[in-house]
Amino acid sequence: MAAVRSMNKLYGVCFHAVRRTAGLKASRLLQHRAFRVGVVHRQQPFDSSLEKPQFPGASAEFVDKLEFIQPNVISGIPVYRVMDRQGNIIDPSQDPQLSKEQVLNFYQKMTLLNTMDRILYESQRQGRISFYMTNYGEEGTHIGSAAALDPSDIVFGQYREAGVLMYRGFPLDMFMAQCYANADDLGKGRQMPVHYGSKDLNFVTISSPLATQIPQAAGAAYALKRENMNRAVICYFGEGAASEGDAHAGFNFSATLECPIIFFCRNNGYAISTPTNEQYRGDGIAARGPGYGMLSIRVDGNDVFAVYNATKEARRRAVAENQPFLIEAMTYRIGHHSTSDDSSAYRSVDEVNYWDKQDHPISRLRHYMTARNWWSEDDEKSWRKQSRKTVMEAFERAEKRLKPNPELMFTDVYQEMTPNLNKQRDSMWRHMKQYKEHYPFELFDK
Repeated sequence: MAAVRSMNKLYGVCFHAVRRTAGLKASRLLQHRAFRVGVVHRQQPFDSSLEKPQFPGASAEFVDKLEFIQPNVISGIPVYRVMDRQGNIIDPSQDPQLSKEQVLNFYQKMTLLNTMDRILYESQRQGRISFYMTNYGEEGTHIGSAAALDPSDIVFGQYREAGVLMYRGFPLDMFMAQCYANADDLGKGRQMPVHYGSKDLNFVTISSPLATQIPQAAGAAYALKRENMNRAVICYFGEGAASEGDAHAGFNFSATLECPIIFFCRNNGYAISTPTNEQYRGDGIAARGPGYGMLSIRVDGNDVFAVYNATKEARRRAVAENQPFLIEAMTYRIGHHSTSDDSSAYRSVDEVNYWDKQDHPISRLRHYMTARNWWSEDDEKSWRKQSRKTVMEAFERAEKRLKPNPELMFTDVYQEMTPNLNKQRDSMWRHMKQYKEHYPFELFDK
């Protein structure tokens, strides 16, 4: 019983202590609340409508209604053009006022590219070269943009920009040497056909993996900005490449680092066999520009003057203001994706014929020249004959040239040959000598 009484006494002491502590806390809480109420009574009335978001990640206003942003918030970005399909200038203020000589140069480069494409495409079909990609229908995007650049500007292409390189002065012999991988090839026969490059013309060598050139171009533009050289970078890609992660990285870096670069998207309707309605749900590629903080425009890629005007202005502002621009050139890939593709499996002949016959960049420019008496039917026949002869002569020269020396497979990587490369080279020569009937040495450059 004594133990029980002792426990009851201890319990009573503890209970009294708890009640006393709780009372002190309650008293202090009431005092604190009274202080806060007093402060509120002394403040000015608060107007929530004047409150502005302070979040560092966006610039916006508060709203009090639950509403999701619709994907067509930028509805139907317009397509800028200068000429209609018959070559008529729509608004005289947009006429670039190019001389007759300049316009004729545009036309001759576009048609020369078209002729080269036809001959090299047939060459692949005959087994003379291993691969080829044509530029049919997209000639206006090449020549219009190339003409608006400064020769010192750096070009990063994808694989369908041969016209840009041609406009810069790349000789037909060099095009042929690359496709034939002969001893004159600047790449020493190491690349697939159509993977052109020219250090002298500031045209970075084409790389097969899709969209890798986009972040590389952003880095090059940032370097030009740091050097303050009044130069720009132009980076070409298709709408299919814009779905690659590298496109996001390149766009975002260029915008945040404020780089003098033009992202030039050739939206030609197909990513190999995938049509645009299966590639994205938004309004094309230009609609993505504002999300990255880039100035963007959509142009008629079959109107060489519209492409020229847009690229020229984008280039001027990119250099002057150190900021990226996005140009989406709407066009159509008339040819197959490549010689490895048969586009009749996923699109109709009528669809292709429409763009080939009704809305072709070469035809549109020819209408413009004809209306000014700058070009006649006789001029057309004479030029077509002359250009085909020129291409065929370069073709025949390339076919007769020797192949690069096999030794070149092991050079240009290390300053001094490593032991494992020496071993591989010796193994190659032993193999070639053992099976010399398959490796005619007289066909290789010494």
